[in-house]
Amino acid sequence: MTLAKYISDLLYRYECVIVPNFGGFVTNEISARVNNYTHTFYAPSKQLTFNSHLQNNDGLLVNYVAGAKNISYSNAVEFIETEVDFWKNSLKKEELELENIGSFNLNSEGKLIFEPNKTVNYLTSSFGLSSYVSPAVKRIAYKEKVRQLETVAPILPSEENKRKTPAFIKYAATAAIIFALGSVGWNQYQTHQYNNMVAKAEQQQQKVEKTIQEATFVISNPLPAITLNVTKETFNYHIIAGAFREPENAEKKLIQLIEKGYNAKILGVNKWNLTQVAYESFNSKNDAINTLNKIKRTESSEAWLLVKEY
Repeated sequence: MTLAKYISDLLYRYECVIVPNFGGFVTNEISARVNNYTHTFYAPSKQLTFNSHLQNNDGLLVNYVAGAKNISYSNAVEFIETEVDFWKNSLKKEELELENIGSFNLNSEGKLIFEPNKTVNYLTSSFGLSSYVSPAVKRIAYKEKVRQLETVAPILPSEENKRKTPAFIKYAATAAIIFALGSVGWNQYQTHQYNNMVAKAEQQQQKVEKTIQEATFVISNPLPAITLNVTKETFNYHIIAGAFREPENAEKKLIQLIEKGYNAKILGVNKWNLTQVAYESFNSKNDAINTLNKIKRTESSEAWLLVKEY
């Protein structure tokens, strides 16, 4: 597997994956949204961004690669360094494409420009949910014409009335009756068409909901089980192995301590801008002092105890 594949696997589980000496991929969850112009519905997702300032090794990617490839921590570091060197050399010549993650380019100032892959959704709760385009619903406004009818006293037919009634009045009355019947029929036809359109839209939506409910989600490449040695930040007592001006030297010291069997970690940068590396961290002051005395006898007399109040 390529390094890009390992990064892609971790992005489903974590919000930030740092590639040492290259940068960090950061995800932000986005709620479901609707495009009112294209009538498209989008499922909740994770927005993927890149931060070139996150370059220090936090151990997440290295531990995962070591567990997945069944190799040592130091070999995993070498594997990542080789891949990063290849990426940087490729960027000098052409665009760098990382599978399921996105593409990189160098701008005129030599800075990395990242374009994420928008076809992959790293939000696990949205597996199987794709964008959906709904036909626009046209609303028809009906205006009822109110006709005022005048009530007149009926005129009994007679020979005299028949002779006095003009012919055009008879024809106008007949035309009025036909027009009224035609208006009623046209309104009924429009109502029928509108009801059919609404019914079809409801049937289509029901099919989509049924498909989502019956969908079975299968991950073709499940993540291998790994064990991460994570030290809780609530530990107050740290046995310091050294403080380094260069972060690279601190990472080398960390690797040496881990290979010796210590649960070592990088504590971060202190107020003198030095990166501190600890042999072990403890909740108990007595355990920390006992271990410190042992390390001074067997490892280094320069080891000392750092107490942090959180």
